[in-house]
Amino acid sequence: MLRSYFKIAWRNLRKNKLYSLVNIGGLTTGITCCILIGLYLLNEISYDRFHENADRLIRATTEYTVNGAVSQTGKTGSMAGPRLTSEFPQIESFVRILNFEPYAVVYGEKSFVENRFYFADSSFFKIFSFPLLEGDPVTALDGPLKIVITRQMEKKYFGDGKALGKILRVGGTRDFIVSGVAANPPANSQIQFDFVASYASLRNANSPNWWVEIYATYFLVRPHTDISILEKNIAGYMKNQKDLGQAANDYLLYHLEPMTRVHLYSSLDGLEPNGNVTYLYILAAISILILFIASVNYTNLSIAQAVHRIPEIGIRKVLGSARKQLFWQFIGESMLLNLLAFVFAIWASILLLPVFDRLVERTLDFSSILNPMALGIMLVIYLIISVASGIYPAFVLSGLKLIKILKAGFSFTGTTGFARRSLIVFQFAVSVFLIISTILIFQQLSFIQHKNLGYDKDHVLVLPVDALVRRNYQSVKEAIARVPGVISVSCGAEETTNINWDDEINTTGNSTMPSVFVYASPTDIDFVKTMGVHIVSGTDFTYSDWQRMDSLRSPANWQTAYMLNETAVKAMGWTPEQAVGKIIYRSGQKGEIKAVLQDFNFTSLHEPIRPLVVFLDSQYYHIYQIFVKVSDRNLPTVLQGLGAAWKERVTHRPFQYHFLDDNFNRIYHTEQQTAGIFGTFSSLAIILACLGLFALAAYTTVQRAKEISIRKVLGAGIQEIVLLITGDFVKLVVIASVIAFPVAWFSANNWLQQFAYRIDIESWVFVFAGLIAVFIAMISISFQAVRAAKVNPVKSLQAN
Repeated sequence: MLRSYFKIAWRNLRKNKLYSLVNIGGLTTGITCCILIGLYLLNEISYDRFHENADRLIRATTEYTVNGAVSQTGKTGSMAGPRLTSEFPQIESFVRILNFEPYAVVYGEKSFVENRFYFADSSFFKIFSFPLLEGDPVTALDGPLKIVITRQMEKKYFGDGKALGKILRVGGTRDFIVSGVAANPPANSQIQFDFVASYASLRNANSPNWWVEIYATYFLVRPHTDISILEKNIAGYMKNQKDLGQAANDYLLYHLEPMTRVHLYSSLDGLEPNGNVTYLYILAAISILILFIASVNYTNLSIAQAVHRIPEIGIRKVLGSARKQLFWQFIGESMLLNLLAFVFAIWASILLLPVFDRLVERTLDFSSILNPMALGIMLVIYLIISVASGIYPAFVLSGLKLIKILKAGFSFTGTTGFARRSLIVFQFAVSVFLIISTILIFQQLSFIQHKNLGYDKDHVLVLPVDALVRRNYQSVKEAIARVPGVISVSCGAEETTNINWDDEINTTGNSTMPSVFVYASPTDIDFVKTMGVHIVSGTDFTYSDWQRMDSLRSPANWQTAYMLNETAVKAMGWTPEQAVGKIIYRSGQKGEIKAVLQDFNFTSLHEPIRPLVVFLDSQYYHIYQIFVKVSDRNLPTVLQGLGAAWKERVTHRPFQYHFLDDNFNRIYHTEQQTAGIFGTFSSLAIILACLGLFALAAYTTVQRAKEISIRKVLGAGIQEIVLLITGDFVKLVVIASVIAFPVAWFSANNWLQQFAYRIDIESWVFVFAGLIAVFIAMISISFQAVRAAKVNPVKSLQAN
């Protein structure tokens, strides 16, 4: 019996090559999407679960207020780790990690600037499961000037030689001994390091504080600890601290997040940018919709081909086949076709995995899908889509009454026709939804890229610097400024695309008095010229402002110079004109407001513009970036000149740069990636829907051949015939568009709410998407319609 079923199923596949090709191609595409996206989902949800104590690792984040303004950060001050561990027995251990600036690392003739350079407590390799290939995890970071490097860095600096015990010069001033070699961190880890230096090597290691939130702090809690209760107890403890230096109504507290949830569920980035669980849901939904569209194609075409199988069904019923046998025959055919699709999909997934890796910017391992859990999920998906795509045709065909089968001229009407139309509407509703979503995402990205930020981010080079460069900043600046093509040079702690240094200002210098929460950016006298920001009132920094910060000349009159943005001035209760000349205090440092700057976006466009203070930095203590405004003419020559000037003044650090707008684009990388994913899968969904429509139109024209011939004999032209065939399908696409419009508007509007600056959703987008869907449907159908309209009516009438 089973052998007979298999033969019949195989014969039907070979007999109807077009429909089989459409079905297998569509299902293969849908399953391939599910497999690739499944690999990505498995990778994302596995983040940080490789640690032996993953269920006991938690991250501390900071929340505090300044004059009622709430701020949150994924970092803490250096005090949080040791103090909370000593006060709460539920905490077994802690580790602080600092990744503050790129460091120049030198060994012999080899010199590189390393971005993944961490400082960490000695507990780093005891708390986390990063295996040490050489060295002792207990002592590797237990003293100053010790450093652990990864196997990849060992190869980079020492070739085939051993690194353990060798000396690396870091930052041009200090020598570290290699005390361990670690395995390269897994790709699904938030902690991606190349170098881990001992925390004791930091110059402020013995000066803990609550307020400099630059440390990623992780706790290892004892088994069965209730994190929510621990968090409440910590909040109560922090309320009783008297050494915080806050106003009476302000607070400082810590939130605790399970480490395994940080990557997908935390709104605060850690050492690496977080993922977003919402995007995972979107990806999963898109893959399911594409697979559903492919299943819809199968169902539609199976119903459409049912007329050809009526004689077969009649004979089988006459010979005694029960409805149950016929039902499982058609389910079996669906399972066979889906099995073929699965085989092709696995093969296609292996071939397309490198392309998909580039799309999602991950290095996915196909072998991860071969674990028992993944294989079990694939088996369940196979059974679901086999039954789901075949159950309706099987139910309809197996339930036919023998009297109807034997009646001449029998055809499917009623519920089967309604089902086909409903499924077509669903397919194109999904396609229109994806078209609209893709258009709006690209519109928002274009808006971000072309929005006037209030400063000039184009043709500005960013040169990271270290302590040795800071000591000689003025000399380096003068050498860079002399390079032909350099317009201006300035500096700062952070790039103007993403200023995160938070601070507070007031008019009294008393930290317990009401203050205004601000973001702060240290710089030198050429900031305005280099960044192209606009002064609303007041004057630019001058050399005399810099001289007033020389405490050796006039310690009693020492003060810095400040510039506030319009938002900060408004928060202080002044107009721009009133603000100029006022004396304010930033963290106790007295200074005069020299100018008011026009508001500019110094953080992501997800956020509104916040109060900002720009100040001259005495002795460049907080400078980590040099900004170089260059001409866009003959840029390669300018870069060559900059490299020569750099090598002349900075001998310990290679010339390394990036453009400011590169960092700006990285801020919106998630949105750009989402746009690429939506564009790719929208195209796939539309192609699948059109394939199904093409095959269904081909079948419809065959079924209506006699009607078309009669109409031609009565004088109908090709145009009328084409309109006759395409009209019904186009109506369904229009209905699908109307259904998709409100769903797409609601989804897009919710997505846009996360941006403080966003586009307006305009009606033409929906009209345009609907027209695209209609046009694509017309193209898919018209080929078959024109072909049918050109057939000689005599042949069709003779055949009937």
